[in-house]
Amino acid sequence: MSIAGGLHLAFDRLEKVHGAAMQIFTANQRQWRHVGPEGEQIALFKSRWLQCGRPPVAAHGNYLVNLASADETILHRSVEAFAEELKRCKDLGIEFLVTHPGSHGGQGIEPGLRRYVKNLDLAIETSGVSQVCVLIENTAGQGTSLGSRFEEIAYILENSACSNTLGICYDTAHGFAAGYDMRDEKTYGLTFDSLADTIGLERLKFFHINDSKREAGSRIDRHEHIGKGKIGLKGFELLLNDPRFKKHPMVLETPKGKELREDVENLAVLKALLHT
Repeated sequence: MSIAGGLHLAFDRLEKVHGAAMQIFTANQRQWRHVGPEGEQIALFKSRWLQCGRPPVAAHGNYLVNLASADETILHRSVEAFAEELKRCKDLGIEFLVTHPGSHGGQGIEPGLRRYVKNLDLAIETSGVSQVCVLIENTAGQGTSLGSRFEEIAYILENSACSNTLGICYDTAHGFAAGYDMRDEKTYGLTFDSLADTIGLERLKFFHINDSKREAGSRIDRHEHIGKGKIGLKGFELLLNDPRFKKHPMVLETPKGKELREDVENLAVLKALLHT
């Protein structure tokens, strides 16, 4: 949800579409430096959150942050920006911070993963924040991005010194583009059995519910409206009715205009897939 006009207004937009969970950026996602929310802004945000019944809220990390970069300047800025992001989440009372594992920039997956773990730990240590759960989001594998394979995410979780404060966010479009099919009962079962065996379902805390414009295994990240992409309705029906994920927060990242009609339509499609 947009935070235009103030962080607290995201809840007005959530209510407008009758949503039950929300994801926001706590600041401009394409700028390095930000002034954190002040006392009045924080109080307004928490007050509106309470008025809405305290639905699950996640923050999404800054797109510029790349904790796997081999460039020292980018690394320094990324560690600083991620630490500040964690502090903003703590101040606002947001439990989850969703982040991409970054890009190795041509240096190779293994060196990239090692750098990512080292600098993620440094950013968390620098922030002094331990109560925010950092959710590693799976990626489509486009370019030199890390995190398209479950084994890569497992490496991060297993090797981080802050592993007890880490979890994962599963993006359906990213997983599909990375080759994790879910269009029928067989492929859906194989994908989540693989996730369970490699990472562990107990680490899965949050979902991004997006259809995909591109085919399975394309490694191209393009979100589509629910049922209008290559995943199709059956995959989302299986996910929404999976008892293992009944209480997991799920949010849309599909294209939307200012009036949010698209969110209303996508939510209606998803709700119609629920069996009970």
